[in-house]
Amino acid sequence: MSNSGYHPRRSAVYLLDQVLGEGRMMTELIASGALQKRDPADRARAQRLATDTLRGLERADRILHKHLKKNPPLTVHNVLRLATVELCQGGAAHGVVNDAVEIVGKNKGIASMKGLVNAVLRKVDATGREDWDALRVPRMPKWLRKPLAQAYSNEIMAEIDAAHFAGAPLDLTAKSDPEAVAAAVGGTVLPTGSIRVTDAGQVTTLDGFKQGHWWVQDAAAALPAKVLNAQAGEKVLDLCAAPGGKTMQLAATGAKVTAVDDNPTRMTRVRENLKRTQLNANVVVGDMMQQEGQWDAILLDAPCSATGTIRRHPDLPYAKDGSEFGDLIGLQEVFLDHAIGLLKPGGRLVFCTCSLLPDEGEVQVEEAIERWADMSVDRDAVLVDGVDPAWVTEEGGLRLRPDFWADKGGMDGFYMALLRKGM
Repeated sequence: MSNSGYHPRRSAVYLLDQVLGEGRMMTELIASGALQKRDPADRARAQRLATDTLRGLERADRILHKHLKKNPPLTVHNVLRLATVELCQGGAAHGVVNDAVEIVGKNKGIASMKGLVNAVLRKVDATGREDWDALRVPRMPKWLRKPLAQAYSNEIMAEIDAAHFAGAPLDLTAKSDPEAVAAAVGGTVLPTGSIRVTDAGQVTTLDGFKQGHWWVQDAAAALPAKVLNAQAGEKVLDLCAAPGGKTMQLAATGAKVTAVDDNPTRMTRVRENLKRTQLNANVVVGDMMQQEGQWDAILLDAPCSATGTIRRHPDLPYAKDGSEFGDLIGLQEVFLDHAIGLLKPGGRLVFCTCSLLPDEGEVQVEEAIERWADMSVDRDAVLVDGVDPAWVTEEGGLRLRPDFWADKGGMDGFYMALLRKGM
C-alpha cells in the first residue's frame, strides 16, 4: 500500500459517494470543508481522481458490468469505479488494488466485500486497458442531450462529448502582463490573452499566485469583461459577481466597480482575491434586484444551468437533472430586465451565461430586444482580439462551445452579448 495514495483515494471515494448518492456538486462539498483535514497536495489529488472517475464513469461501468453479477453498495461500486479508471489509464496495479481493498476493508458496513473488490480489480487489470480504448467516448446524459440535440447537429454533439471527456487544462487571467505570467508558470498565451497551463499541479504553488499577478479563470469566462471594455473612471456594476474573476478584470481597468452577489461565503472569496491581487472594488452581499442607481456599464453573469462547464465539472450531469431549467430561464429574464433598467442613457450591458442552451443565451437576448425598444445589440463589440467571427450568432451575440480550440484544449461553453441603450 502507498500511504501517499490511500488518503487521496479514500477522499475521492467520499466525493463520489456525495455526488452520485446525494446529488451534491463537488464545488459545494469543497467549499463546505469536505477535504479540509487533508493537506493541499492530497486535496488536489483527491479532486483530480474524483473528476477523472466521473469523466470516465460510463466506460468504467461498462467494464465492471462484465465482472459483476449485480451492482454492489454505492461505496463499493465507487471504489471499483475509481480503481478501474486508474487501472485503465495506466495506474500501477499494486498500489491501486491494495488501496481499494483497504478502503473497503476499513469500512465496517462493507468490509466483507473486500475479497470481491480484489477479485474484480485483478480481472480489470488483466484486460481493462484494451476494453477501455475500444469503448465509445462517454456521452452526456439524456436529460441534457435531448435539449442540446435541438440546437446542435450530431457531429457537433459528438465533438462536445469528446471535449468533455478530454477535460480542461488550467487557464489564468493576468493582472497586467500575460506574457510575463506565461513565462513564470510555464504556460502559453491563448489568442484571446488568457494563459493556459497543462499539468499545473497545485495552483497556489505556481509562481505569482501569492503576489496576485493572476487568477484562475477559464478563457471563455474571461471574454465577457473584455467585451464590456470598462474604462477608467466609469461607474460599473458587476451583478452575480462571485467567484469574482470578472470583478478583478473590471477593477484592473481602473473603473469604479461595485460587485454584487447574494452568497456571503463566495463573496468572502471575492474579497480575499481582491486583496491578493491588490485591486479595488465595492463588494456588496445582497439581492441584485434591490440594486438601484444609474450605471455606465453593467455585467450580468446570470444564474444558469452551467451546462457549459462540464469539461471542468463532470459532476454536474450526475448532480443535476435539468428540472431547474424553466425556473432559471424565467429568473434570467427578470434579472436582465432589472439590469437594463439600471443603465444610463447610452450605457452598455453584457449579458452572459455559462450555458450551452440557446434558451439561456440567444433567445434571452432576442426577446429582450423585443421588450426594450431603446436597446440594441452591438455585434462588433464581441469581436475582441482572438475571437473567431464565425462564433458570432445571428442576433449578434457570441456563442462559445467546449469543442472550440480543440487542438489547444477547448474552452467552456458560454454565451454573451453586448446591449446598448439609446440616448
